[in-house]
Amino acid sequence: MPPKPKTALQRQQIRTAILNAARDLFVERGVEAATMREVARRMNFSATAIYLHFKDKETLIRELCTTDFLTLAHELRAIETIADPIERLRLLGMGYVQFAITHPNHYRLMFMSPQIVHDTDSSSTEPDNPEQDAYASLYSMVVDAHAANLFRAELINPELIAQTLWAGLHGICALEITMKNDKCIAWCDLTERVALMQGALMRGLLRNHGTTTQIR
Repeated sequence: MPPKPKTALQRQQIRTAILNAARDLFVERGVEAATMREVARRMNFSATAIYLHFKDKETLIRELCTTDFLTLAHELRAIETIADPIERLRLLGMGYVQFAITHPNHYRLMFMSPQIVHDTDSSSTEPDNPEQDAYASLYSMVVDAHAANLFRAELINPELIAQTLWAGLHGICALEITMKNDKCIAWCDLTERVALMQGALMRGLLRNHGTTTQIR
């Protein structure tokens, strides 16, 4: 049994510990297969103790999603102060990859587990708010660059540009998380891979990349 929390801080610490245990379990077993009882067992709690903090599995998943998406968004917020939209996009990409490799189970659950859906109706996050939603942050940067006529004339859909950039970043993150220990591949330096991928995409997207921040 967990110690009975006496303060709001102690209660939050227990909730955070439950979220961390659930995240690891969901990655290992799959969201659908894992149960609340297994989460409790992993923490040496009784099932009843878990339900004191989360009324059901759906509530636990929802808070887990909210927590992890906010963590990512907050880690990227400082980038928004940079004036050059292309430099902001470059640094956002590096920050996104850094989050993935620093928090691989967060990333697996957020972006590599099809059962997890960010529930915009019941989540406390605002999905269109760049301060809380990493995709909204990426999209707003692309919109700024598009408004400044930095992209090729035929590229008229900022949503398509943002999703293309995201796909490139996600590919690097997914490979790094799932295959970095594969000895059959002589993996190049991660930072160099990110820089080359971003540079290749930007050279294909920008109207005149030579007039903006240098793209490798």
